Amino acid sequence: MEQSRAHGKSHWYHETQARNQAADVLPLVPEAAHVADRFLLDLTLPPFSAQTRRWLELSRQISAHLFPDAVDVNRLNTFSAYERLSTALTVAQVFGVQRLCNHYAARLAPLPGPDSSRESNHRLAQITQYARQLAASPSIICTQSRLQLDAVGLTAPDIVLITQIVGFIGYQARVVAAGQALMGLPVRWLPGMPMQDDAPASCFDSPKGSWRPGLACREATEAHQLSDELPQALTALLAWDESLRDMQAELIPSLEVDQTLATLVALLNARVNGSVSCFQLNAADELLKAATLTGERALKLWLPDNHLAHAVIQAVLLIIRAPDRFSAAQFSPLTGHGLSVEQAFALLAWSGVCGWINRLKIGLGEVLADA
Repeated sequence: MEQSRAHGKSHWYHETQARNQAADVLPLVPEAAHVADRFLLDLTLPPFSAQTRRWLELSRQISAHLFPDAVDVNRLNTFSAYERLSTALTVAQVFGVQRLCNHYAARLAPLPGPDSSRESNHRLAQITQYARQLAASPSIICTQSRLQLDAVGLTAPDIVLITQIVGFIGYQARVVAAGQALMGLPVRWLPGMPMQDDAPASCFDSPKGSWRPGLACREATEAHQLSDELPQALTALLAWDESLRDMQAELIPSLEVDQTLATLVALLNARVNGSVSCFQLNAADELLKAATLTGERALKLWLPDNHLAHAVIQAVLLIIRAPDRFSAAQFSPLTGHGLSVEQAFALLAWSGVCGWINRLKIGLGEVLADA
């Protein structure tokens, strides 16, 4: 059976099925596939301390783990190298950071796509839909979304993996956007690219309960805790890929951020993305939570004289909603109100991690009322 996808695309956007083409078409920026640093994508940053170098190195290791040059598939792990990079490109397109789009488009271009059967096309369409929705509008993901993936042959490890990829690319987009702003590079974003809308306030009206996994957890494995704020059930679910889970367990605490600011950033991410569990579990003042639910104006009234907090709110909300538009205009106020360049960079990376955790909680389970 003929391959459904031509070997190459001259643009970022890809389809689940493409017409056959006699001549190869090069990706928009073919050299973007051959960067030395597949996390920062050869973005040159100033010398940093050992602590920052540590979390950046862990991020590189996670990138290499998620996107190896070759992938062996089996009955339990059916997600191919093509599907991994196709998912990464879909998510990069949602966030619009060109450096990411160029890289994943260039790496995807030479790979042969799946066969042109109806089943293969339907599978890739469902994967693409899930990735785009979880990236752009996380709060709309529900049990039905996972059932649709199950219906096209994805296993529990596959669904955990695709959710991890969506979360990681969101994290990578925020780190790269922050790094570009740190270096004062000009913002280049496509006209008409939408900003992420905040999750409906009604998402947070439900009674408090516990987060429950929506997939089968791996049996007979020790569940390491990623964070004190994450339920053991999530770390048990992530044990379908223990190597990745363990790297996450090192990455999260390696981002040393002021606790008060870290809490504020976590609340902002949970509010925008609609992660009820992350919002409820956050150890923050109830009045601060109420102000976060009400909106940016209420937050600034709650913190009337805290200029650093105002700068953090403005910067973090933009990098959550539209990382492609984040620039030095949002980065500079952070350093102007007391943070070092390295602290500001870590704070924005922490925002990316919070978004990653939000998407894991939303994609892999739900909050149920306690009996």
